[in-house]
Amino acid sequence: MTAIDTELFRQKLLEERRRVLASIDYLHQENPGSIGDETEEMSLDNHLAETATATLDREIDYTLEGNAHGILSAIDSALARMDDGTYGLCQRCGGPIGQERLEAIPWATLCIDDKRKDERS
Repeated sequence: MTAIDTELFRQKLLEERRRVLASIDYLHQENPGSIGDETEEMSLDNHLAETATATLDREIDYTLEGNAHGILSAIDSALARMDDGTYGLCQRCGGPIGQERLEAIPWATLCIDDKRKDERS
């Protein structure tokens, strides 16, 4: 295996980190108040339908934000692994994570074989 260009991946991770933070910020701007604040402003006509729509939209946004925070944590962990010299090594078997996998998911923690085993379990 060839050596991994950690500086290239560091830049990819930092760019993805900026993108994820911007997405989280956008979600906060779109939903500045609570669901109660949002539904209080609605008229009584179609109130139940409007409340259901607002609730569904808010739940989707909460899910997106939760996923974004998970990716942010994974990115931060990958950057820490770069600093301690373990970036690009599978956390299960200790073998190398393929360059193609890291290009697709720079915060990957498992080699493709161990990831496939996880998905079958």
